[in-house]
Amino acid sequence: MFPSRRKAAQLPWEDGRWDIAQCPSPWPLPHPKKEPKERICRGSRLTRPLAGLAFAPPQRKPPPQDNGGSRLIPSGLPRKCSVFHLFVACLLLGFLSLLWLQLSCSGDVAQAARGQGQETLGPSRACPPELPPEHWEEDESWGPHRLAVLVPFRERFEELLVFVPHMHRFLSKKKIQHHIYVLNQVDHFRFNRAALINVGFLESGNSTDYIAMHDVDLLPLNEELDYGFPEAGPFHVASPELHPLYHYKTYVGGILLLSKQHYQLCNGMSNRFWGWGREDDEFYRRIKGAGLQLFRPSGITTGYKTFRHLHDPAWRKRDQKRIAAQKQVLAGVVVRDGSSSRWTGREA
Repeated sequence: MFPSRRKAAQLPWEDGRWDIAQCPSPWPLPHPKKEPKERICRGSRLTRPLAGLAFAPPQRKPPPQDNGGSRLIPSGLPRKCSVFHLFVACLLLGFLSLLWLQLSCSGDVAQAARGQGQETLGPSRACPPELPPEHWEEDESWGPHRLAVLVPFRERFEELLVFVPHMHRFLSKKKIQHHIYVLNQVDHFRFNRAALINVGFLESGNSTDYIAMHDVDLLPLNEELDYGFPEAGPFHVASPELHPLYHYKTYVGGILLLSKQHYQLCNGMSNRFWGWGREDDEFYRRIKGAGLQLFRPSGITTGYKTFRHLHDPAWRKRDQKRIAAQKQVLAGVVVRDGSSSRWTGREA
């Protein structure tokens, strides 16, 4: 009656011939979802059948290979680029920049641009000038006198880079022995041009026998201008007939030559003028008070084109606002104040 224990009863749907949906059931069965025949094991790209397979433990993803330091390269660069390649590129770029700087200082780039009809930006040959010749004393054509070019200066580096090479070439063509003294005011007070000239006069010492009170923004262009020793009296190179901006008769600013003996006779310039303007007008009074005659160029036909003015218009508008206070100082200046006063010194 009962099936043998050795041979267990097997229901019809257990041998795989019947589907579950065909089996009679007293209750409704949900629609069966077909299981995928294959599953992808985590951490592996291989697919294995579902039946009779135990899931393997997840495998770790192998680390990416280091292709010559490519992990240190930004994402914007190609992967094949290495740190060594970047280092070589930086060295090449630095070499090219130094080569360009050398060519620009030597003037080869500017000459090539002018040959093609192009205009070069910035100052021409704004590089350190060549050293003055050492055979000045041996060559009699240079003359026995030596000029001290006194340049009051403060935060005008672009103009200074143009001024020094230009003046060195200009004076060398005229065979004038010269030394350029850049008198830099580094404090936080207002600019004192006259005091700087007094300091430059003392610093020049006995190595020079006459001085040029020279503005850094005024370049002589006419080679007929005389920069020789002013033996007869002070020589105003930038005369009112030639200066591009100032044309009144008592003007003695810009460029003024005079011997050290005459400068001491005037007791130098007043130290009381802080800011722009009026120190030249006061020095004109000292020249007349010392009984000296003022000389100016003659026979110059270039007019206002005799000089090149580098002054920035923005500076000129700002400086003009200070001139009202200088008029009051001009009225109270005494001749005792000057290069011999205690205020002026090597540490000023």
